[in-house]
Amino acid sequence: MSVKKAFVTGGSRGIGRGIAWVLAKAGYDVAITYNSQKEEAQSLASEIEAMGRKCFYYQASMEQVDVPEAITAKAVEDLGGIDLLVCNAGLTRKHSLLTMTAEEIDFLYGLNYRSYLLCSKVAANYMVDNKIKGNIIFIASTRGIRSYPDDSIYGSLKAGLIRGVESLALEMSQYGIRVNCVAPGATAIRGNFTHEELSSSNVARKIPLGRFGTPKEVGYLVEFLASDKADYITGATIKIDGGLILPGMPEDNSEDAGYGWSRMRRTVW
Repeated sequence: MSVKKAFVTGGSRGIGRGIAWVLAKAGYDVAITYNSQKEEAQSLASEIEAMGRKCFYYQASMEQVDVPEAITAKAVEDLGGIDLLVCNAGLTRKHSLLTMTAEEIDFLYGLNYRSYLLCSKVAANYMVDNKIKGNIIFIASTRGIRSYPDDSIYGSLKAGLIRGVESLALEMSQYGIRVNCVAPGATAIRGNFTHEELSSSNVARKIPLGRFGTPKEVGYLVEFLASDKADYITGATIKIDGGLILPGMPEDNSEDAGYGWSRMRRTVW
């Protein structure tokens, strides 16, 4: 049986690291990108190679126009093919309408949206040309489903990914390629946390399941979606947020109940 191959953008840290680790544990050879912290990529590669799997890593500024296609082609070459693309690279940033700049909009668009489509173009062409019934998975956010103040750029780009996956799934279905989306909520992205640490903050106590999620939990969902067990799932967005965005406006009208994670600011004229 041939070894499956996965390319995970932004795979050296946070959610991407958890995804890459889980996929390697499941038997994938993996390629990842990192932006600036080479040591993090090297340490993950060492962990994956200790599992008996291959791990290639590349520095890549995914917001640049010419990088996503080139780095995906390089990953496919080094891996010797591709069965799974996970587009994860991105940054969470807040911007007020009163102060945002064109440069900030363009940067987040390039990194959090355009790179996903361009990576997918290369991976999908390889899958089609080689008759591979592969998978493409976008990592979006529950912020693409629920609105928050100062989130018009990041949140709308994540919403765009969620909507885009539906069209890509329709287009790629004729080739047996499935395209899905994972929308994490509050996720602890640094270190190995105990259950107590995941559930000890004020924010964690507002989550219905009472704690933050972990990168590996997102990884297990990605592994499932790419497996034969999910062979009838395409064009779907699956939240993994502990129920974070299920509640609407809180019925509790006390000040500490808040609005979402914090009180709405009010300007009195």
